[in-house]
Amino acid sequence: MLYNTLHNRTLRLVLAVLGELITATGINLFIVPLGLYSGGTLGVCQLIRTLLQNYLHLDFGAYDIAGLLYLLTNIPILIFAYKVLGRGLALRTIVCTGAYSLFASLIPVPVRPIVDDYLTACILGGILNGVGSGIVLTCGCSGGGLDAVGLCLGKMGSNVSVGRFSLFFNAVLYSICLIIFNPEVAIYSVVYNFLTSIVLDRMHQQNVTVQALIFTREDERVLADFIIKQLGRSVTYWNGVGAYTKDNVHVLCVCLSKYEIEELLHMVHSVDPHAFLTVQTGVRVFGNFPKKLE
Repeated sequence: MLYNTLHNRTLRLVLAVLGELITATGINLFIVPLGLYSGGTLGVCQLIRTLLQNYLHLDFGAYDIAGLLYLLTNIPILIFAYKVLGRGLALRTIVCTGAYSLFASLIPVPVRPIVDDYLTACILGGILNGVGSGIVLTCGCSGGGLDAVGLCLGKMGSNVSVGRFSLFFNAVLYSICLIIFNPEVAIYSVVYNFLTSIVLDRMHQQNVTVQALIFTREDERVLADFIIKQLGRSVTYWNGVGAYTKDNVHVLCVCLSKYEIEELLHMVHSVDPHAFLTVQTGVRVFGNFPKKLE
């Protein structure tokens, strides 16, 4: 079910919009009521919203104007993404950015916090935000803001992950919060953003590199051609001998993203249902290994 969803463009976009709904819900229900700040572009928009409320005494009621500000600030980012990421991902980013802005603006912020404890709210908000943003990225989409900038950096060859880039940017943002507001707000906002980044990097499967070893008695060239042509990855293979059966086997070694492993598994089992396959997660790869965004 998940495999079919992730490889159907329409279903991926629907799932990505659902991810934006999860993100907006986590922020509006747990983070905004306690006066904490998200990271990235949204955090900047929340900061502007607070300054408008405190110094210009503007009243936005139960709704958060930060969602609308987020949409406006994403215009130059989306133009940049269109040039770097290409038309397909840029259009999906526009859809997801618009969806998030809509959800963030329409989901009412509780007058009284649902959770009074700052740490509990950071955990709940961080998990929901990380899961929602991870779903969006795993579906080959982007919610705009720093996600889009991080993907652009990855496309341009940078080794900085989306989560790590967000942490660097947010260090500056939360330093400003520390100066303007009390230390408690800045500290718990950092905790919340840190939890979000951890969950995001775990959810964003394109950031997780795996090494697969395939042991098969079938023609290894069929699998090698599929890996090269369909997955766009290189593969190394050699002949081996099973110590127990003494049968000749072909061993194929390939490095790819965790996002691509399901497609590889389907192909391997369709060619050889009895193939033996091992997967090692989190390997470090140096050299010619392009990061893919979809």
